[in-house]
Amino acid sequence: MGVSANVQFGECLLLQGLSRPAGTSPGPARRRRGVVVAAIAAVAVAGIAVSSAASAASADALKEKSTPVRDKSLQAGLEELVKDGTLPGALMSVRNRDGRVVNYTAGVGDIRTKSKVPTDGYVRIASSTKMFTAVAILQLAGDGKLALDDTVEKILPGVVRGTGDGAAVDGRNITIRQLLNHTSGMTQAMPLMPRGILPIKDRYFDARELLDAALTQAPAVAPGQDRAFKYSNAGYVLLGLVAQKAAGRPLAEVITDQIINRIGLKETYYPGPGDREIRAPHPQGYLPPTDDEGKEIPGELIDITRFDPSIAGAAGQIIATPSDVNKFLVALQTGRLLKPREMAEMRQTVDASAILPGWRYGLGLTEIPLSCGGVVRGHGGDADGFQSRSAITPDGRAVTIVATNDGARIMEVLTFFDKVLCATK
Repeated sequence: MGVSANVQFGECLLLQGLSRPAGTSPGPARRRRGVVVAAIAAVAVAGIAVSSAASAASADALKEKSTPVRDKSLQAGLEELVKDGTLPGALMSVRNRDGRVVNYTAGVGDIRTKSKVPTDGYVRIASSTKMFTAVAILQLAGDGKLALDDTVEKILPGVVRGTGDGAAVDGRNITIRQLLNHTSGMTQAMPLMPRGILPIKDRYFDARELLDAALTQAPAVAPGQDRAFKYSNAGYVLLGLVAQKAAGRPLAEVITDQIINRIGLKETYYPGPGDREIRAPHPQGYLPPTDDEGKEIPGELIDITRFDPSIAGAAGQIIATPSDVNKFLVALQTGRLLKPREMAEMRQTVDASAILPGWRYGLGLTEIPLSCGGVVRGHGGDADGFQSRSAITPDGRAVTIVATNDGARIMEVLTFFDKVLCATK
Protein backbone atom coordinates (compact mmCIF):
# COMPACT_ATOMS: atom_id res chain seq x y z
CA MET A 1 0.00 0.00 0.00
CA GLY A 2 1.56 3.35 -0.76
CA VAL A 3 2.35 4.63 2.64
CA SER A 4 4.79 7.50 2.92
CA ALA A 5 3.95 11.03 3.90
CA ASN A 6 6.74 12.26 1.66
CA VAL A 7 6.32 12.92 -2.04
CA GLN A 8 7.21 9.49 -3.34
CA PHE A 9 7.42 7.29 -6.40
CA GLY A 10 4.32 5.72 -7.76
CA GLU A 11 0.94 5.61 -6.24
CA CYS A 12 2.52 6.39 -2.89
CA LEU A 13 3.04 9.98 -3.90
CA LEU A 14 -0.34 11.01 -2.70
CA LEU A 15 -0.67 9.19 0.60
CA GLN A 16 -0.12 9.61 4.26
CA GLY A 17 2.63 7.37 5.54
CA LEU A 18 2.40 4.36 7.77
CA SER A 19 5.84 5.38 8.85
CA ARG A 20 5.22 9.04 9.43
CA PRO A 21 2.39 11.34 10.45
CA ALA A 22 -0.19 12.46 7.96
CA GLY A 23 -0.03 14.82 5.36
CA THR A 24 7.61 -13.58 1.87
CA SER A 25 16.27 -19.09 0.98
CA PRO A 26 13.07 -20.51 0.06
CA GLY A 27 12.43 -18.58 -3.18
CA PRO A 28 11.29 -20.39 -6.26
CA ALA A 29 12.51 -23.96 -6.01
CA ARG A 30 14.30 -23.46 -2.66
CA ARG A 31 17.83 -24.46 -3.34
CA ARG A 32 20.04 -27.20 -4.76
CA ARG A 33 31.95 -53.55 -8.28
CA GLY A 34 33.99 -56.38 -6.86
CA VAL A 35 37.21 -57.61 -8.51
CA VAL A 36 36.88 -58.27 -12.26
CA VAL A 37 38.47 -61.67 -13.20
CA ALA A 38 37.63 -61.94 -16.91
CA ALA A 39 38.89 -59.63 -19.63
CA ILE A 40 35.49 -59.40 -21.30
CA ALA A 41 33.96 -58.38 -18.00
CA ALA A 42 36.60 -55.71 -17.63
CA VAL A 43 35.83 -54.38 -21.10
CA ALA A 44 32.14 -54.39 -20.35
CA VAL A 45 32.65 -52.49 -17.13
CA ALA A 46 34.92 -50.04 -18.87
CA GLY A 47 32.32 -49.52 -21.54
CA ILE A 48 29.68 -48.79 -18.97
CA ALA A 49 31.99 -46.39 -17.16
CA VAL A 50 32.80 -44.51 -20.36
CA SER A 51 29.14 -44.36 -21.27
CA SER A 52 28.18 -43.12 -17.80
CA ALA A 53 30.93 -40.51 -17.80
CA ALA A 54 29.81 -39.25 -21.20
CA SER A 55 26.22 -39.02 -20.02
CA ALA A 56 27.26 -37.17 -16.87
CA ALA A 57 29.37 -34.76 -18.89
CA SER A 58 26.47 -34.18 -21.27
CA ALA A 59 24.09 -33.51 -18.36
CA ASP A 60 26.57 -31.10 -16.78
CA ALA A 61 26.95 -29.23 -20.06
CA LEU A 62 23.19 -28.97 -20.44
CA LYS A 63 22.85 -27.73 -16.86
CA GLU A 64 25.54 -25.12 -17.39
CA LYS A 65 23.94 -23.98 -20.62
CA SER A 66 20.55 -23.52 -18.95
CA THR A 67 21.86 -21.70 -15.87
CA PRO A 68 20.58 -18.10 -15.92
CA VAL A 69 23.30 -15.54 -16.46
CA ARG A 70 23.68 -12.85 -13.81
CA ASP A 71 23.91 -9.38 -15.29
CA LYS A 72 26.93 -7.71 -13.66
CA SER A 73 25.66 -4.22 -14.45
CA LEU A 74 22.36 -4.90 -12.71
CA GLN A 75 24.16 -6.32 -9.68
CA ALA A 76 26.34 -3.22 -9.59
CA GLY A 77 23.29 -0.98 -9.84
CA LEU A 78 21.58 -2.74 -6.95
CA GLU A 79 24.73 -2.36 -4.84
CA GLU A 80 24.86 1.34 -5.67
CA LEU A 81 21.37 1.77 -4.22
CA VAL A 82 22.47 0.52 -0.80
CA LYS A 83 25.92 2.10 -0.83
CA ASP A 84 25.21 4.96 1.57
CA GLY A 85 23.28 2.80 4.07
CA THR A 86 19.99 4.68 3.97
CA LEU A 87 18.62 1.58 2.25
CA PRO A 88 20.16 -1.18 4.38
CA GLY A 89 19.33 -3.94 1.92
CA ALA A 90 17.78 -4.66 -1.45
CA LEU A 91 16.58 -7.75 -3.24
CA MET A 92 15.40 -8.21 -6.80
CA SER A 93 14.00 -10.96 -8.99
CA VAL A 94 14.13 -10.78 -12.78
CA ARG A 95 12.08 -13.21 -14.84
CA ASN A 96 13.19 -13.05 -18.47
CA ARG A 97 11.01 -13.55 -21.51
CA ASP A 98 11.98 -17.25 -21.74
CA GLY A 99 11.00 -17.88 -18.10
CA ARG A 100 14.55 -17.88 -16.69
CA VAL A 101 14.75 -16.36 -13.21
CA VAL A 102 17.73 -14.53 -11.76
CA ASN A 103 17.65 -13.30 -8.17
CA TYR A 104 19.91 -10.53 -6.86
CA THR A 105 20.68 -9.13 -3.40
CA ALA A 106 22.77 -6.27 -2.02
CA GLY A 107 23.50 -4.75 1.37
CA VAL A 108 22.59 -6.36 4.67
CA GLY A 109 19.45 -8.09 5.83
CA ASP A 110 19.91 -6.96 9.43
CA ILE A 111 21.89 -3.86 10.39
CA ARG A 112 22.54 -5.27 13.87
CA THR A 113 23.99 -8.67 12.89
CA LYS A 114 25.20 -7.64 9.41
CA SER A 115 23.65 -10.83 8.02
CA LYS A 116 23.19 -11.14 4.26
CA VAL A 117 19.95 -10.23 2.56
CA PRO A 118 18.18 -13.57 1.97
CA THR A 119 17.89 -14.40 -1.71
CA ASP A 120 14.26 -14.00 -2.80
CA GLY A 121 13.15 -13.54 0.79
CA TYR A 122 9.66 -12.73 2.00
CA VAL A 123 8.69 -9.05 2.14
CA ARG A 124 5.61 -6.93 2.65
CA ILE A 125 4.45 -6.04 -0.88
CA ALA A 126 2.13 -3.32 0.39
CA SER A 127 0.08 -1.62 -2.35
CA SER A 128 0.93 -4.35 -4.87
CA THR A 129 -1.85 -6.09 -2.92
CA LYS A 130 -4.22 -3.86 -4.88
CA MET A 131 -3.56 -5.94 -8.01
CA PHE A 132 -4.80 -9.03 -6.15
CA THR A 133 -7.87 -7.25 -4.77
CA ALA A 134 -8.69 -5.90 -8.22
CA VAL A 135 -8.34 -9.36 -9.81
CA ALA A 136 -10.69 -10.79 -7.17
CA ILE A 137 -13.29 -8.13 -8.01
CA LEU A 138 -12.87 -8.67 -11.77
CA GLN A 139 -13.24 -12.43 -11.35
CA LEU A 140 -16.51 -11.83 -9.50
CA ALA A 141 -17.60 -9.59 -12.38
CA GLY A 142 -16.71 -12.33 -14.87
CA ASP A 143 -18.81 -14.78 -12.86
CA GLY A 144 -21.79 -12.42 -12.93
CA LYS A 145 -21.79 -11.74 -9.18
CA LEU A 146 -21.39 -8.01 -9.67
CA ALA A 147 -20.92 -5.46 -12.44
CA LEU A 148 -18.17 -2.87 -12.59
CA ASP A 149 -20.67 -0.07 -13.01
CA ASP A 150 -22.83 -1.21 -10.12
CA THR A 151 -22.98 1.30 -7.31
CA VAL A 152 -21.49 0.35 -3.98
CA GLU A 153 -25.00 0.77 -2.62
CA LYS A 154 -26.21 -2.20 -4.69
CA ILE A 155 -23.70 -4.55 -3.08
CA LEU A 156 -23.53 -2.97 0.39
CA PRO A 157 -26.85 -1.17 0.94
CA GLY A 158 -26.68 1.58 3.53
CA VAL A 159 -23.02 0.98 4.41
CA VAL A 160 -21.32 3.93 2.74
CA ARG A 161 -22.73 7.09 4.29
CA GLY A 162 -20.27 9.77 5.25
CA THR A 163 -20.44 11.66 8.52
CA GLY A 164 -19.01 14.97 9.72
CA ASP A 165 -16.60 16.36 7.14
CA GLY A 166 -17.34 13.28 5.00
CA ALA A 167 -21.08 13.90 4.84
CA ALA A 168 -20.96 14.22 1.05
CA VAL A 169 -19.64 10.64 0.64
CA ASP A 170 -22.49 8.37 -0.45
CA GLY A 171 -22.34 4.80 -1.78
CA ARG A 172 -25.27 5.54 -4.06
CA ASN A 173 -22.97 7.83 -6.06
CA ILE A 174 -19.84 5.62 -6.17
CA THR A 175 -19.33 2.74 -8.58
CA ILE A 176 -17.07 -0.27 -8.22
CA ARG A 177 -15.12 0.85 -11.30
CA GLN A 178 -14.44 4.21 -9.67
CA LEU A 179 -13.05 2.51 -6.59
CA LEU A 180 -10.80 0.33 -8.75
CA ASN A 181 -9.28 3.22 -10.72
CA HIS A 182 -9.21 5.72 -7.84
CA THR A 183 -11.77 8.11 -9.32
CA SER A 184 -14.36 7.63 -6.56
CA GLY A 185 -13.28 10.76 -4.70
CA MET A 186 -12.81 8.86 -1.46
CA THR A 187 -10.33 10.33 0.97
CA GLN A 188 -6.59 9.99 0.62
CA ALA A 189 -6.17 10.36 4.38
CA MET A 190 -5.52 7.58 6.90
CA PRO A 191 -7.16 9.03 10.01
CA LEU A 192 -6.42 6.09 12.30
CA MET A 193 -2.69 6.73 12.19
CA PRO A 194 -2.20 10.46 12.70
CA ARG A 195 1.26 9.93 14.22
CA GLY A 196 2.48 7.15 11.95
CA ILE A 197 2.86 3.42 12.47
CA LEU A 198 4.80 3.26 15.74
CA PRO A 199 1.95 4.11 18.17
CA ILE A 200 -0.36 1.55 16.51
CA LYS A 201 2.07 -1.12 15.25
CA ASP A 202 0.56 -3.83 17.49
CA ARG A 203 -3.05 -2.73 17.07
CA TYR A 204 -5.51 -4.87 15.08
CA PHE A 205 -8.01 -3.04 12.87
CA ASP A 206 -11.17 -4.51 11.41
CA ALA A 207 -11.94 -3.50 7.81
CA ARG A 208 -15.21 -1.88 8.83
CA GLU A 209 -13.37 0.17 11.44
CA LEU A 210 -10.98 1.44 8.73
CA LEU A 211 -13.90 2.31 6.47
CA ASP A 212 -15.89 4.09 9.17
CA ALA A 213 -12.88 6.26 10.00
CA ALA A 214 -12.44 7.13 6.30
CA LEU A 215 -16.10 8.10 6.04
CA THR A 216 -15.50 10.95 8.49
CA GLN A 217 -13.08 12.58 6.03
CA ALA A 218 -13.98 15.08 3.35
CA PRO A 219 -14.00 13.58 -0.15
CA ALA A 220 -10.91 14.20 -2.28
CA VAL A 221 -13.17 15.37 -5.12
CA ALA A 222 -16.41 17.21 -4.51
CA PRO A 223 -19.66 15.51 -5.58
CA GLY A 224 -20.74 16.60 -9.04
CA GLN A 225 -17.22 17.54 -10.06
CA ASP A 226 -15.53 15.57 -12.82
CA ARG A 227 -13.84 12.88 -10.82
CA ALA A 228 -10.12 12.89 -11.33
CA PHE A 229 -7.59 10.27 -10.24
CA LYS A 230 -7.12 10.56 -6.47
CA TYR A 231 -5.29 7.58 -4.98
CA SER A 232 -7.25 6.15 -2.04
CA ASN A 233 -6.37 3.27 0.25
CA ALA A 234 -9.83 3.64 1.79
CA GLY A 235 -11.36 2.90 -1.60
CA TYR A 236 -9.56 -0.45 -1.72
CA VAL A 237 -10.52 -1.28 1.86
CA LEU A 238 -14.09 -0.77 0.69
CA LEU A 239 -13.45 -3.02 -2.33
CA GLY A 240 -12.40 -5.75 0.08
CA LEU A 241 -15.81 -5.52 1.76
CA VAL A 242 -17.49 -5.54 -1.68
CA ALA A 243 -15.61 -8.72 -2.65
CA GLN A 244 -16.52 -10.43 0.61
CA LYS A 245 -20.22 -9.63 0.23
CA ALA A 246 -20.37 -10.69 -3.44
CA ALA A 247 -18.40 -13.91 -2.84
CA GLY A 248 -19.97 -14.73 0.51
CA ARG A 249 -16.52 -15.57 1.90
CA PRO A 250 -13.72 -13.67 3.68
CA LEU A 251 -11.48 -11.67 1.36
CA ALA A 252 -8.32 -13.53 2.45
CA GLU A 253 -9.97 -16.82 1.46
CA VAL A 254 -11.16 -15.45 -1.87
CA ILE A 255 -7.69 -14.20 -2.78
CA THR A 256 -6.01 -17.38 -1.53
CA ASP A 257 -8.35 -19.78 -3.36
CA GLN A 258 -8.99 -17.85 -6.54
CA ILE A 259 -5.55 -16.35 -7.13
CA ILE A 260 -2.73 -17.65 -4.96
CA ASN A 261 -3.60 -21.36 -5.08
CA ARG A 262 -4.99 -21.26 -8.62
CA ILE A 263 -1.65 -20.27 -10.13
CA GLY A 264 0.59 -21.98 -7.60
CA LEU A 265 2.07 -19.05 -5.71
CA LYS A 266 3.73 -21.05 -2.94
CA GLU A 267 5.43 -18.04 -1.36
CA THR A 268 2.57 -15.54 -1.26
CA TYR A 269 0.07 -15.23 1.56
CA TYR A 270 -2.53 -12.97 3.12
CA PRO A 271 -1.66 -12.65 6.82
CA GLY A 272 -4.36 -13.83 9.18
CA PRO A 273 -5.86 -11.75 11.99
CA GLY A 274 -3.20 -10.87 14.53
CA ASP A 275 -0.26 -12.09 12.43
CA ARG A 276 2.46 -9.50 12.91
CA GLU A 277 5.41 -11.59 11.70
CA ILE A 278 6.92 -12.23 8.26
CA ARG A 279 7.74 -15.82 7.34
CA ALA A 280 11.41 -16.77 7.20
CA PRO A 281 13.67 -16.06 5.51
CA HIS A 282 13.19 -12.33 5.28
CA PRO A 283 15.26 -9.16 5.58
CA GLN A 284 14.45 -6.70 8.34
CA GLY A 285 12.51 -3.58 7.39
CA TYR A 286 13.44 -0.12 8.65
CA LEU A 287 12.18 3.42 9.02
CA PRO A 288 13.88 6.58 10.25
CA PRO A 289 12.83 7.93 13.67
CA THR A 290 11.34 11.40 13.91
CA ASP A 291 11.67 14.19 16.40
CA ASP A 292 8.86 15.91 18.29
CA GLU A 293 8.08 18.01 15.21
CA GLY A 294 7.78 14.97 12.97
CA LYS A 295 11.07 15.58 11.19
CA GLU A 296 13.27 12.61 10.35
CA ILE A 297 16.42 12.14 12.42
CA PRO A 298 19.22 11.47 9.92
CA GLY A 299 21.63 8.57 10.38
CA GLU A 300 19.29 6.46 12.52
CA LEU A 301 16.94 3.62 11.65
CA ILE A 302 14.22 1.77 13.59
CA ASP A 303 13.45 -1.91 12.92
CA ILE A 304 9.76 -2.02 11.97
CA THR A 305 9.70 -5.56 10.54
CA ARG A 306 7.10 -6.72 13.03
CA PHE A 307 3.77 -4.90 13.00
CA ASP A 308 0.10 -5.64 12.44
CA PRO A 309 -0.66 -5.05 8.72
CA SER A 310 -4.43 -4.90 9.25
CA ILE A 311 -4.15 -1.10 9.03
CA ALA A 312 -3.63 -1.70 5.29
CA GLY A 313 -6.24 -4.42 4.75
CA ALA A 314 -7.29 -5.06 1.16
CA ALA A 315 -5.19 -2.08 0.13
CA GLY A 316 -1.82 -3.49 1.19
CA GLN A 317 -1.66 -6.52 3.47
CA ILE A 318 -0.10 -9.31 1.35
CA ILE A 319 3.37 -10.80 1.96
CA ALA A 320 5.30 -12.51 -0.87
CA THR A 321 8.73 -13.13 -2.37
CA PRO A 322 9.83 -11.02 -5.36
CA SER A 323 9.86 -14.05 -7.67
CA ASP A 324 6.29 -14.93 -6.70
CA VAL A 325 5.10 -11.42 -7.52
CA ASN A 326 6.66 -11.88 -10.97
CA LYS A 327 4.84 -15.22 -11.34
CA PHE A 328 1.61 -13.41 -10.55
CA LEU A 329 2.31 -10.77 -13.22
CA VAL A 330 3.04 -13.46 -15.83
CA ALA A 331 -0.12 -15.40 -14.95
CA LEU A 332 -2.18 -12.22 -15.14
CA GLN A 333 -0.75 -11.17 -18.51
CA THR A 334 -1.10 -14.64 -20.06
CA GLY A 335 -4.78 -14.98 -19.20
CA ARG A 336 -4.61 -17.50 -16.37
CA LEU A 337 -6.53 -15.29 -13.94
CA LEU A 338 -9.03 -13.25 -15.93
CA LYS A 339 -11.27 -13.78 -18.92
CA PRO A 340 -10.45 -11.60 -21.98
CA ARG A 341 -13.29 -9.19 -21.29
CA GLU A 342 -12.23 -8.54 -17.70
CA MET A 343 -8.56 -8.29 -18.72
CA ALA A 344 -9.51 -5.62 -21.24
CA GLU A 345 -11.41 -3.75 -18.54
CA MET A 346 -8.42 -3.91 -16.22
CA ARG A 347 -6.28 -2.21 -18.87
CA GLN A 348 -8.69 0.67 -19.43
CA THR A 349 -6.79 3.56 -17.89
CA VAL A 350 -7.28 7.07 -16.60
CA ASP A 351 -4.73 9.85 -16.46
CA ALA A 352 -2.50 9.40 -13.40
CA SER A 353 0.10 12.01 -14.27
CA ALA A 354 -0.40 13.40 -10.76
CA ILE A 355 1.97 10.56 -9.83
CA LEU A 356 4.55 11.12 -12.56
CA PRO A 357 4.31 12.43 -16.14
CA GLY A 358 2.94 9.87 -18.56
CA TRP A 359 1.63 7.52 -15.90
CA ARG A 360 -1.85 6.04 -16.21
CA TYR A 361 -3.93 3.84 -13.92
CA GLY A 362 -6.28 1.01 -14.87
CA LEU A 363 -8.29 -1.19 -12.55
CA GLY A 364 -5.67 -1.94 -9.92
CA LEU A 365 -2.88 -1.80 -12.47
CA THR A 366 -0.45 1.04 -13.17
CA GLU A 367 0.73 1.74 -16.73
CA ILE A 368 4.26 3.17 -16.71
CA PRO A 369 6.22 4.56 -19.68
CA LEU A 370 9.83 3.38 -20.04
CA SER A 371 12.82 5.48 -21.01
CA CYS A 372 13.60 2.93 -23.75
CA GLY A 373 10.09 3.21 -25.21
CA GLY A 374 6.84 1.41 -24.65
CA VAL A 375 5.03 0.83 -21.39
CA VAL A 376 4.95 -1.73 -18.61
CA ARG A 377 2.13 -2.68 -16.27
CA GLY A 378 2.35 -3.45 -12.58
CA HIS A 379 2.21 -1.74 -9.20
CA GLY A 380 4.38 -0.29 -6.49
CA GLY A 381 3.98 -0.45 -2.76
CA ASP A 382 5.34 1.12 0.39
CA ALA A 383 4.66 -0.37 3.80
CA ASP A 384 6.71 0.67 6.76
CA GLY A 385 10.11 -0.92 6.27
CA PHE A 386 9.73 -1.95 2.63
CA GLN A 387 9.38 -0.21 -0.72
CA SER A 388 8.64 -2.42 -3.72
CA ARG A 389 8.28 -1.88 -7.47
CA SER A 390 6.86 -4.59 -9.75
CA ALA A 391 6.01 -4.60 -13.46
CA ILE A 392 5.98 -6.72 -16.61
CA THR A 393 6.77 -5.77 -20.20
CA PRO A 394 4.37 -6.68 -23.03
CA ASP A 395 6.72 -9.48 -24.11
CA GLY A 396 6.95 -11.00 -20.65
CA ARG A 397 10.02 -9.62 -18.83
CA ALA A 398 8.95 -9.27 -15.19
CA VAL A 399 10.87 -7.37 -12.53
CA THR A 400 10.30 -6.90 -8.81
CA ILE A 401 12.66 -4.80 -6.69
CA VAL A 402 12.37 -4.36 -2.92
CA ALA A 403 14.41 -2.10 -0.65
CA THR A 404 14.29 -2.24 3.13
CA ASN A 405 13.44 1.37 3.96
CA ASP A 406 10.21 2.68 2.48
CA GLY A 407 11.13 6.35 2.65
CA ALA A 408 14.62 6.64 1.19
CA ARG A 409 16.04 7.08 -2.35
CA ILE A 410 12.64 6.69 -3.97
CA MET A 411 13.55 8.20 -7.32
CA GLU A 412 16.87 6.35 -7.50
CA VAL A 413 15.00 3.07 -7.04
CA LEU A 414 12.55 4.09 -9.75
CA THR A 415 15.35 5.00 -12.16
CA PHE A 416 17.07 1.65 -11.56
CA PHE A 417 13.72 -0.13 -11.96
CA ASP A 418 13.40 1.45 -15.40
CA LYS A 419 16.94 0.32 -16.29
CA VAL A 420 16.22 -3.29 -15.34
CA LEU A 421 12.98 -3.37 -17.30
CA CYS A 422 14.81 -1.98 -20.34
CA ALA A 423 17.66 -4.52 -20.10
CA THR A 424 17.74 -7.15 -22.85
CA LYS A 425 19.41 -10.12 -21.10
